[in-house]
Amino acid sequence: MNVTHDLSILALVMNASVVVKIVMAILALASLVSWTYIFMKVFALRQARREADSFEREFWGGADLVGLYQRASSGHYTVAGMEKVFEAGFKEFLKLKGRSGTELSALMDGSRRAMKAALQREVDALESHLSFLATVGSVSPYIGLFGTVWGIMNAFRGLSNVAQATLAQVAPGIAEALVATAIGLFAAIPAVIAYNRFSHDIDRLVGRYESFMEELSNILQRQAHQPTR
Repeated sequence: MNVTHDLSILALVMNASVVVKIVMAILALASLVSWTYIFMKVFALRQARREADSFEREFWGGADLVGLYQRASSGHYTVAGMEKVFEAGFKEFLKLKGRSGTELSALMDGSRRAMKAALQREVDALESHLSFLATVGSVSPYIGLFGTVWGIMNAFRGLSNVAQATLAQVAPGIAEALVATAIGLFAAIPAVIAYNRFSHDIDRLVGRYESFMEELSNILQRQAHQPTR
């Protein structure tokens, strides 16, 4: 008597044991959240690059620094990225310069510290959710492997009372178990690729911010002995 089994992916998932189903659900949820963060990060980095390009064009186009600062600190829009670094550094520069007896070294150190603090906050915002992608990329294959091992154990336990085991009898159970590994890889691979790509893009963007900080520090140092307009 020939026994046929439905080996479609949906049937394998539905016929899996409770533990394997829980593993699959965890991996599916992790994959869904990962893709949500991936799309959010793509748009966030694209916007950060556009804002940096726009601000750099305006800054190096001869715009008045006081005017740029007043616009950034007006509260009419959300300041982020390179403009936020500029606002923090120039605000501290004006505050310290307005104090009588402030030495040049203290003036520049205060401005640099303010810019570094603002830069760190921007980096933290850019790197948000990257740790989740790294975790999914590294852990998901092992979670899937756990589901596979558990499913194969159940498949062989089911054959313990069978007098003569055949490939047709053990194949469905093994196929159900291997689906967990497949889902684990499906969750892990995009997360790893996205993490590496985003890390590279963030490093390049942070490098631009740091270069701007050094150039702004040089400009502020030249203006330190000039009267504030």
